[in-house]
Amino acid sequence: MKQPIRFACLALFFAVAATATGAEHAAGVRSPAPGVLCDPYLCANDQGISRELTARHLGEKAAARLFSQGEFDRTEFTLANGVFCDTKERLCRKDRYFGADGKRSGEVSEQYTQLLFGK
Repeated sequence: MKQPIRFACLALFFAVAATATGAEHAAGVRSPAPGVLCDPYLCANDQGISRELTARHLGEKAAARLFSQGEFDRTEFTLANGVFCDTKERLCRKDRYFGADGKRSGEVSEQYTQLLFGK
């Protein structure tokens, strides 16, 4: 393979790899421990948003910022990547929207449901 073509192929490969990796980390959603999901703003387990887990995995400043907002429902939350989790329903969905029937319409996210609830 000629040098300029090889270089162009390598450059294209690294550009695609960087884009894929960047997209994956753009929302920053991760599972730092079994049954725990975190994004850049909160951490939650099967009981909902957790101050303790947020402090442990994101730092005390992040936990203080999140919980300084006053009372809120910790059992339902939308992660930075748009995935919505409901601990009462024990499901995570690809979005948080409702259908015309008034019920959640988002497709179930098997990946995030498994990570958070183990099912």
